[in-house]
Amino acid sequence: MNDFTIQNNTESPQRITPADKRASQTESTSFGQMLKDSIEEVSRLQQESGESIQNLVAGKQTDIHQTMIAMEKSSVAFELLMQTRNKTIEAYEKIMRTPV
Repeated sequence: MNDFTIQNNTESPQRITPADKRASQTESTSFGQMLKDSIEEVSRLQQESGESIQNLVAGKQTDIHQTMIAMEKSSVAFELLMQTRNKTIEAYEKIMRTPV
């Protein structure tokens, strides 16, 4: 049986001031930047997948498993991006239907 211990942290919690909140907000990335980064990542994964397929067909690579993994990574990333887009559009449309 595994034993575990619980550590009690008796230090007082740090107080967060409004200046700290503003600093953390400026350090965080915007939704637009996160979306841009996601699009770039999906594009990179699709390029890797395409290169892996070309290498397999050309005989430069013999491991079909790595090619399939690259294809699935690309596919899953693209599906996630599309679902994010759909939910964003849905939220925008819902906001636009809200009476003023």
